[in-house]
Amino acid sequence: MKNLILIRHAKSSWDVPVQDVDRSISSRGVKNAHLIALQSVNIVPKSYIVWSSNAKRTKETAYIFSQYLSVPIEVINFSDELYTFCDQKLLQIIKKCKNEHNNLILFGHNEAITNFVNKFGDLYIENVPTSGLVHLQFDCEDWESIAKGKTINTLFPSHFKHE
Repeated sequence: MKNLILIRHAKSSWDVPVQDVDRSISSRGVKNAHLIALQSVNIVPKSYIVWSSNAKRTKETAYIFSQYLSVPIEVINFSDELYTFCDQKLLQIIKKCKNEHNNLILFGHNEAITNFVNKFGDLYIENVPTSGLVHLQFDCEDWESIAKGKTINTLFPSHFKHE
C-alpha cells in the first residue's frame, strides 16, 4: 500500500514584482497553512518522506507544516524538478520514489495537483485550493505501478471557515 499526500502551496503574495519562483506566501496564506497543518497532524501516517518544490512559496508552506509534523527541515527534499504545473511530469517524479517508502508527502503547484488527484483519485475535485491537502492511497507495493487509487481525505481551508 502506498500513500501520497499532496499539498498545494499556500496563497501567494503579489505585493512585490518578482519572478514566479521567488514569490512568497501572503498573510492569508500563512494563516491557512497553519490551519491545515494543524488539522493534518490527525491524518498523516506516522512515518513518511517529504518532497517539495524549490519555489519560495512552496518551501515556506513546507516549513509551516514541518513545525506541526515535527519534520526537521534538513530531511525535506527540495527539488527544482517539482516546480512543475504538469500532472504528467508530477507522475514521472512520484514514480521515482523508492519502494522502501510507503508514505510520501509532496508540496507542489496547481494545475499539476488538481489534475493529478482527478486522474488518480476516486473523488472529483474542481480545484485543490491553496494550502489544500489531498491524501491518495494506492493498492500496490511499487511506486512505479501506481494507477487509479482511492481519495482517503481532503483538508481545505474552506472546511474550517466557521471554527
